[in-house]
Amino acid sequence: VQLQASGGGLVQAGGSLRLSCAASGSTFGLNVIGWYRQAPGKARELVAFIHSGGSTNYADSVKGRFTISRNNAKNTVYLQMNSLKPEDTAVYYCNVYPSHPRSWGQGTQVTVSS
Repeated sequence: VQLQASGGGLVQAGGSLRLSCAASGSTFGLNVIGWYRQAPGKARELVAFIHSGGSTNYADSVKGRFTISRNNAKNTVYLQMNSLKPEDTAVYYCNVYPSHPRSWGQGTQVTVSS
């Protein structure tokens, strides 16, 4: 499955953004999909993932602030990000979970100003 993230931008601390991950491939509805991020000078990290049935899991750093959801009919996964902090600044990617090297698409930049 191929995935493409979009929806990033520049936002002030405390603000919100919603990212979208559009997928191609007939098996999307069966896949666990994850959001990942990579800040400058840091390793890529898992932010959240969602099972085909809707159950979710979050990194401790975003629990209570971020919400992952999916619409299987639209082959899309979303990441609603609220109460954003400067440390959330990163390039955000979506991929299957566990990640597959051939499923990385271009990420979307999220910049949170203080």
